[in-house]
Amino acid sequence: MRYHDITKDDMRNGDGLRVVLWVAGCDHCCPDCHNPVTWDPEGGLPFDAAAKAEIFEQLEKPYISGLTLSGGDPLHPVNRRDVRLLVREVRERYPDKTVWLYTGYLWEEIRDLPVMRDVDICVDGEFDRHTKDAKLLWKGSKNQRVIDVQASLRRGDGQEPVLYCGDYAPDFDEAPMERGRAACEG
Repeated sequence: MRYHDITKDDMRNGDGLRVVLWVAGCDHCCPDCHNPVTWDPEGGLPFDAAAKAEIFEQLEKPYISGLTLSGGDPLHPVNRRDVRLLVREVRERYPDKTVWLYTGYLWEEIRDLPVMRDVDICVDGEFDRHTKDAKLLWKGSKNQRVIDVQASLRRGDGQEPVLYCGDYAPDFDEAPMERGRAACEG
């Protein structure tokens, strides 16, 4: 697996403060993608022991909510094995941290992948510039879904996934607790 960046104290790619791994490789090539530099699976840097140590150092901090995998696409075929191993190790070492995963694949295509057993939240679907909305919470276009993976897997019925939150970020003039509650009550 290769990667482009590790973002620390990120507040835009999942709930709370997070560490974000931006992997290389994406075949979706969505028009107006915000990160086309990550499309080439041979781009970026090799994901090595130093990169993993950097992520784990961040996850040690009590105020970091968890790891987010983005890119590129963490579920690009060249990334799947290494992403699964990383997510498994994060889950074992930091059971109280959450794992978010952004992918252009649809839930219906990925729900049976082994990595999904260790993912808490998945934002699925290709970015669609025609339904882009800057006020959406944790996603770029209206077609994408913020999925509670574990609740969806517990259903086990192959039906629609369980959505994690509503679509829109609340107004910033609300008190912080009310803002967080409103975000998840949709």
